[in-house]
Amino acid sequence: MYLQYFGFREQPFTLTPNPEFLFLSAQHQEAFAHLLYAIDAKTGFIELTGEVGTGKTTIIRTLLKQFDSKTHSTALIFNPTLTALGLLQEINREFGLPYTSNSTRKLHEQLNNFLLAENSKERTVVLVIDEAQNLRPGVLEQVRLISNLETEREKLIQIVLVGQPELKKLLEKQNLRQLKQRITVRYHLNPMEENDVHAYIRHRIKVAADGREPVVFLPNAVRKIYKYSGGLPRLINGLCDRLLLTAFTEESMDVTPKMAKSAIKDITKEEGKYSFLKKLFKKKSM
Repeated sequence: MYLQYFGFREQPFTLTPNPEFLFLSAQHQEAFAHLLYAIDAKTGFIELTGEVGTGKTTIIRTLLKQFDSKTHSTALIFNPTLTALGLLQEINREFGLPYTSNSTRKLHEQLNNFLLAENSKERTVVLVIDEAQNLRPGVLEQVRLISNLETEREKLIQIVLVGQPELKKLLEKQNLRQLKQRITVRYHLNPMEENDVHAYIRHRIKVAADGREPVVFLPNAVRKIYKYSGGLPRLINGLCDRLLLTAFTEESMDVTPKMAKSAIKDITKEEGKYSFLKKLFKKKSM
């Protein structure tokens, strides 16, 4: 609705992870550097955690996109409810290998042959498992077994476990201590600071407007956005999208503190109403 008014080629604050809009705050840059180092050094296991909406998935998708197929073979698993067998089948499928067998031994053998072939071609194999906090212990044990595939000199596959803070708690379990010991690089992604939030908003506007900045979020408005969102990109996006619509309806090229205050008030009311309805529905279903 507001695209033509501001001259955007697309919405700047969508909730879907789009690498084109990637903004590397100080936190994101550090996380990115940790991932690149661990993969290049072939450390084997890497753990990336962060609260919901901190931008983990965007970082991962951008990381995988930048790898050249001549030097890297990559796979992204985004279905943590799989069984141990299902996970192995999905991994083989993502790497273009036979995956219909119900024999874990056969699937392991096919994967191992693939990894050895890639290693002989000097290609690094990277497996990313997103939302890993939802994996059951038995499935995580299967992941550990996959990490055993190695030569005398290096790991044949680099496994990145990505998840919410619950992943760290899960790996503290006694029966997963062997897996935890194998993770040599860990990084926890924190929310953005206020300065980063302002730069983040300007960055997304410029990307959507091909380098222009047709709308300005005034500093005090950004301060309110930061306080509401806590620096979480997902919450920032939802609020900023609403604020652009407000600016459009008021025929303004500025997003003011008054607009931000009003939008936050409306969102808070909606969230409270939703929370009440959710509790009511749960009570009636008991």
